[in-house]
Amino acid sequence: MIRPICKDMIILSQKSVPATEEDLQVLDDLLDTLRANADRCVGLAANMIGINKRIIAFSIGPVHVGMINPVITKRSGPYETEEGCLSLEGVRHTVRYNSIEVEFLDRNFKQQKQVFSDFTAQIIQHEVDHCEGIII
Repeated sequence: MIRPICKDMIILSQKSVPATEEDLQVLDDLLDTLRANADRCVGLAANMIGINKRIIAFSIGPVHVGMINPVITKRSGPYETEEGCLSLEGVRHTVRYNSIEVEFLDRNFKQQKQVFSDFTAQIIQHEVDHCEGIII
């Protein structure tokens, strides 16, 4: 189900709680909402649709990826950039890392570990920040 984008700073600034298998519908809603906003968005976190769970979704070209309980375990190559966000107006300055390693659960709740770089890494970092209640 496509959900409205949350702009409430109180909700967005709360740290998300770990997701369980009962939260799989949240991932589906997040992916539906991402697809519906594909013209202006490349990633979403569950709190951006008003749900305080540690779930993110992002696009790599035409492929939409979901991560449950993502944790960035390694970072390298810091750089400065500006980012926008559907939940916020305008763009903001931030520091990101060119390469990251992420541990997460896939939609089958199987443990995964992957390395991401460049723009995909930047998207994931932005969404994991949302999970931590960090607003750029």
